[in-house]
Amino acid sequence: MDKILIEGQKPLSGSVMISGAKNAVLPIMTAALMAEGKSALTRVPDLRDTRTMIRLMKIVGATCSFKDGRLEINASTVNNPEAPYDLVKTMRASFYVLGPLLARFGVVKVSLPGGCAWGPRPVDFHLKGLEKLGAKITLESGYIIAEAKRLKGADISFEFPSVGATGNIAMAAVTAEGTTIIENAAREPEIVQLCEYLNAMGGCIGGIGTTRLTIDGVDELHPADIDVIPDRIETGTFLIAGALSGEITLNGVNPQHLDAVLLKLKEAGCNVSTTSNSITIAPAETIQAVDMTTAVYPGFPTDLQAQWVALMSLAKGSSMITDTVYHDRFSHVPELNRFGANIKVDNNTAFVRGVDELVGAPVMSTDIRASASLIVAGLAAKGITEVSRVYHIDRGYEQIEEKFRSLGANIWRENPNA
Repeated sequence: MDKILIEGQKPLSGSVMISGAKNAVLPIMTAALMAEGKSALTRVPDLRDTRTMIRLMKIVGATCSFKDGRLEINASTVNNPEAPYDLVKTMRASFYVLGPLLARFGVVKVSLPGGCAWGPRPVDFHLKGLEKLGAKITLESGYIIAEAKRLKGADISFEFPSVGATGNIAMAAVTAEGTTIIENAAREPEIVQLCEYLNAMGGCIGGIGTTRLTIDGVDELHPADIDVIPDRIETGTFLIAGALSGEITLNGVNPQHLDAVLLKLKEAGCNVSTTSNSITIAPAETIQAVDMTTAVYPGFPTDLQAQWVALMSLAKGSSMITDTVYHDRFSHVPELNRFGANIKVDNNTAFVRGVDELVGAPVMSTDIRASASLIVAGLAAKGITEVSRVYHIDRGYEQIEEKFRSLGANIWRENPNA
């Protein structure tokens, strides 16, 4: 199994191009299943999760061609509305096929999801929303079976603005009979782009980017092409690495997607400047301790919480980091403490007392973003860091070691069994 090794405390400098957003492209891929014909997606990141979704697309009958960031999907041959356990257990985003395939075929069979090791992410919001649209939901041998001759528009209000449920219900409702209103909808840029893509396919969704989506059902959709938005979580990860290790510029980004993160970096003492499509960060002489609480967009993303904990571990003073989105997402803390960090967790809050330096250590990844926090810490730590179980990082970051090497990091990959 591959390992990533890092010789820390090498100054970073230069610029790097940010990839397309994993969390945007995966639901867009499933939306393309709703229309017969060929769709083309560009700026598609080459990730384990992208490849897993392509495998799922082929299982349901689509033809896919992926090369140099361009993914072509022909959904004319889709004929098998089922997502098997073997795939869904490795990637929760596979659950996104539920709404599109139900809308197109009137029946879909999807395994209950697995995915990262942390935290329950219940699918109740998805299922209750589909039931309101008229679907009959049954559970059989670990599979969800949803049936409806044609879905009918309904008023749906989420208790929590779930990104996954908002996306799934929007895809299901876009061809439902009548009007659907989603209250307390997620506003994340990835949901905005999904809705824009559905409209490009012929859908009629209003209120995009707000907490109230109005969806007037249409009879059918047609294929459409789209360029995937930049990955704001990859951008934030590199920004936090720069805050610790050197002045860098990130190109091909949308700074407006990271307002909350940029504000916190400035509070920590970093020098941050932006253009319409780039962000440059220079480290502070002394990182100031800054409390942070994650929130749904436009708040500070839970997907950058682990990286922020790594940054605060080298700050002057003490800080509290609270995750209000996922309460048990702190598996990175014991691993960061192996570097010499001083972090304690109580319920959904990490209490971080900054230390003078981190020292490289063997550490283990537990999920995608925890992996990123260990690489960020390793880049700033004294000596050698060895990160194992890096298949997690490959799920969400495209060529992460090559990108950091281009900035001056001494980071490389080894396969002990090779």
